[in-house]
Parts: sequence; C-alpha cells; structure tokens
Amino acid sequence: MPSASPLSASTTPVPGSRSPWRSLRYRSMRWWSAANLVSNTGTWMQLTVQNLLVLHITGSAAATGLSMSVQAAPALFVSLLGGAAVDRWPRKPTVAVSQALLGAVAFTTALLVALDRIDLPVLLVLAAVTGVVATVDGPACALLGNDLVPVADVPSAIGVGALVHSAGRLAGTALAGVTVGFLGTGAAYAANGLSFLFVAAVVPFLRPAPGAATEPAAGPRTVAAPPRMTVREGLSFFAGRPRLVALAGITGLSSVFGRNYGLTLAVLVTGPLAGDAGAFGTVSTVLAVGGILGAVLGARLRRPSVRTVGQLAAAGALLQVVAGLSPSLAVLLVLVLPMAVVESVSDTAGTAVLQTDPPPHLRGRVLGVWSSVGTVWSLGGPPLLGLLMEWAGARGALVAGGLLIAGPVGAGLLVRRRGAPVPLAVRAKDGEVTARAALETAA
Repeated sequence: MPSASPLSASTTPVPGSRSPWRSLRYRSMRWWSAANLVSNTGTWMQLTVQNLLVLHITGSAAATGLSMSVQAAPALFVSLLGGAAVDRWPRKPTVAVSQALLGAVAFTTALLVALDRIDLPVLLVLAAVTGVVATVDGPACALLGNDLVPVADVPSAIGVGALVHSAGRLAGTALAGVTVGFLGTGAAYAANGLSFLFVAAVVPFLRPAPGAATEPAAGPRTVAAPPRMTVREGLSFFAGRPRLVALAGITGLSSVFGRNYGLTLAVLVTGPLAGDAGAFGTVSTVLAVGGILGAVLGARLRRPSVRTVGQLAAAGALLQVVAGLSPSLAVLLVLVLPMAVVESVSDTAGTAVLQTDPPPHLRGRVLGVWSSVGTVWSLGGPPLLGLLMEWAGARGALVAGGLLIAGPVGAGLLVRRRGAPVPLAVRAKDGEVTARAALETAA
C-alpha cells in the first residue's frame, strides 16, 4: 500500500477550534511555515548585509537609503501587474518560479561579491530586479498559504505567518553578523539563495487541506477572460467595495499617524523623557514582544471584520494619546506593550479580510492594489509625521496623531452602527412573533 506524501493534508479539522496554532494541524501548512521561516531568515540576513555592503562600497548613508528605495519602488509601479499575474498563473508554479528567480539574484550577488566585481550601480540593478520579482512573489506566497487551510483557519495561517516573519527577522539579523564575520559578505547572499531554493523545492509537494478554498481552476470564467493581463477589474472591484475602501482608509490613517513608532518614540524617549539609545532599545524590544503576542491573539480570530480592525485601530490610537503624555519611561513601557499587541491583532484581522473578501479570481489583483497603496503610505507617512513633529513636538505628534486616527475611525463606526440592520417583527402563523434582521451584511 503506497504511503501518503509527507506534505499531504490528512488531519481532520476540529470544528470551532480557536487555537492560534490550529492551521498547523495540516502537514502542508507545517512544511510551508518551516520553509517560510528558512526563507525569512535568509531574507533578513541579506537585507542586513546589503546595508552594510552599500556602506562599505560608498561610505554614504544616503546611498544606503537609495538602495532600499530602489528595491521598494517596484511595489508602487508594478504591483498591479504582479497581482494580475498571480490571478492568471497557477499558484504553486508561480511561487516556485519566483522563489527560484530570487535565489538566482542572490547567488549572482554572492558571486560578484566573491569576485570583487560589485559596485553601487550593479547593486541597485539587482535590488530593482528583486523588487520586481517580489511584486509577484509576495501575493502569490500569501495566497498559497491560505489555499492550504480551510477558510475558518485563514486567520490562524496569517497569525502563524506573522510569527514566522518576526522569528525570521530576529534570526536573520543575528546570523548576518556571525556569517559576515566568519564567512564573508558573499556567504550571506549565498545562504539566502539556498533558502529560496528550499522553498521552491517544497512547493510542488504541498496539498490543500479538506475544506480549503482552492484557487480557481480553468473554467468558463478563465476561458472567457482576455489573454492579456489586466488590472481594471481588480481596481474596479476594490474601489466599488465599501469595506475594502474603509479598510484602506483605516490602515492609511494608522500607517501615517500611528505606526511609525521607530520615529515618534525614538524622539520621545531621547527628548522629553531624557533617555538614551539603550532606553529606546528597551522600548523597541517591548514593541517586538507585543507584536509577537498580538500575532498569537490575532491567530485566534475566526471571523475578522473591518469593524474589528476599526475598533482595534481606535483603541490603539487612544493608547497612543496616553503614551504621548507619559511622564516617565516606566509609564511609557507599560503602555507600549498593549499598543503593539493591538496593532498586531489589527494587522492580522485586516490581512484576513483583505485576502478572503475578494473572489478567488481577483485576490491577486486586489493584493496588488493594496501593495501599491501601502507603498504610498510607507513613502509618504514618515515625511508627513516628521513635519507634524516639527510643528508639535514628539508628545504633540503622538497625541495629535492618535486623535486624527480615533476621531474619523470612531465616527465611521458610529455611523455604521446607526445604519445597522433593524430587527423586524415577523408574525408567525401560530401567533408567535420572531425577530429577524431586515438586512444582514458583514462589515
């Protein structure tokens, strides 16, 4: 009797489970998470070494920032096409090929470093190529992970992914220094290349669990679709979907005025609170711990909604207001932990809505739209926040930013509640009156 594939999904789901680890009941998800941990570790190792390499080549912090911007820029201009490609192409081959291409770029960089043939223009070209490939690889990997588990377990899969990302970041950053010290810069790039190949090797053996929402097969819709990649349908769906527009608005406000703690809290700690770099390091550590705890809590969600994201965003904004008024570092540390937890749970809930609300044939394009919009926030948020800090100071920026988030989001929640379905009295034949909602929609 032939044995089952080690990556096949054979575990029967437990109905109603709220365990944050429930997605790991499925073998394919466990292998996918392990592969992502390896890949994330390699990626953060390379990102850390890349900054050191640019500094070594140029001696310029500005050039280092330029290399990071060049790698991020394709997300602004190419993500819509990348998302369309993810919708057009089969998921697993797309991930395998994109991972192999990223591995090839890493190996090329490693070879050039070993031969001492690397310079800034070449490094920028390689960073741009990495950014372009990532516009396809990012949404494809996200959706492939969701395809492996039942819909009810998608929040768990997203939460586990957030934990994997955090663990990979910590491990990769730590290993970067060790690798460079003992084996050289090229070895870090080569290790990242191997991590990509490991993911590409695992992908063909992944199998969806029973009840998973698999990607659409070639059917009437696919056959009728035009052969070229288009983004209009994804843009139209996103713009015409109020809950996605609301999610974008909430996330945009939070991203610009509430999530750049590396900037606002650094100025608050070293300025009004008279702390040093070590004190800010402690704050950063508490933020990281809160992010991990939040990812675990977010993975327990079963039916996340935009309303949940809005409530969490408003709560986090109010915590930010209080943090801006902190009289001491000790008080700030007490507030920073719940701030990070709330932000992380909100991220998990928002990601789950974003990846499950659109129909399967549009999810890649919707993620492409989201990536483009998110890049605008990432590029425009810090300068806007910097101007606010110049005008109001660190405390004023935290307080004003929190109010700018909590005000509109709270007003939106109140308006949504007033427009909620009104129970109607329906008289049954036997004279008993029952209550039913006139309209049932999930926000």
